[in-house]
Amino acid sequence: MSTPINLDHIRDAAERITPYAHRTPVLTCAGLDEMTNGHLFFKCENFQKVGAFKFRGACNAVFSLSDAQAAKGVATHSSGNHAAALALAARLRGISAFIVMPKTAPPVKIAAVKEYDGQITFSEATKESRDETLKAVVDKTAALYIPSYDDPRIIAGQGTAALELVEDIPDLDMVIAPVGGGGLLSGTALAVKGLSPGTQVIGAEPEGADDAWRSFQAGHLVTIDHPRTIADGLLMPLSQRTFEILRESIKGIVLVNEKAIIRAMRLVWERMKIIIEPSSAVAIAPLLEGDLDTRGLRVGVILSGGNVDLENLPWNTT
Repeated sequence: MSTPINLDHIRDAAERITPYAHRTPVLTCAGLDEMTNGHLFFKCENFQKVGAFKFRGACNAVFSLSDAQAAKGVATHSSGNHAAALALAARLRGISAFIVMPKTAPPVKIAAVKEYDGQITFSEATKESRDETLKAVVDKTAALYIPSYDDPRIIAGQGTAALELVEDIPDLDMVIAPVGGGGLLSGTALAVKGLSPGTQVIGAEPEGADDAWRSFQAGHLVTIDHPRTIADGLLMPLSQRTFEILRESIKGIVLVNEKAIIRAMRLVWERMKIIIEPSSAVAIAPLLEGDLDTRGLRVGVILSGGNVDLENLPWNTT
């Protein structure tokens, strides 16, 4: 792993992205407090540009580049929020973004990338096809590859959400965030550890995509074949970089099942009147299901995003 990421890197990222990213609000809900017997503070990245925290990392990565590095543009593979985030960050920088997306990507996400002037190349929905297509794009354009999470600039950028949360709501007992590839949770853990070392950081993960939980149990990086969950933003596995950060910086990981994810998502829509996506609901589900004891505790919850296909709401299809 390269030079360790610390609070200074996250503060630098915060300063770098301030002209472009929203400082998202922190909301509360008396009804959810009553259900959990705690005091919950929701960091609403569903109100971030592109509707997700991903813009923070992409923006930090793009604006970290020298003019020479940026000149050929940036490239990535993504079927979701990172694709839109990188496309928007590149447009703000005035450079090209080359995005590899699977042919099976939801039309709404393809439309978002096009709206931000991303140049899409489609691949088959396999890792091999995605990697081969990305290599061909990079070889042709000489664009710089920006990963969706396994990159210090991305992790530092994602950490700015927790930085703002702890600045706005001090003395938290716990912060919980969803975990897929680990970029958000790694950045969250580093920010909280640097600003409020007494605050516990917990990861929440779907049972059907539980490589992070298994990695913690085994003490080494574990991957799983064919993860399945409605929380499609959490399908990517941890990298060695994010695993090492998390192993040193968080209290643990709690698993949630699909029904609990859907219940949590719907409850937030009904009680808080805000739209969150299934990946966001993963962080709330263990609190509502009683998997974490939050009685009397001040708990920060990172709502990672709000991009939902309104034609296919999960409570209408299950």
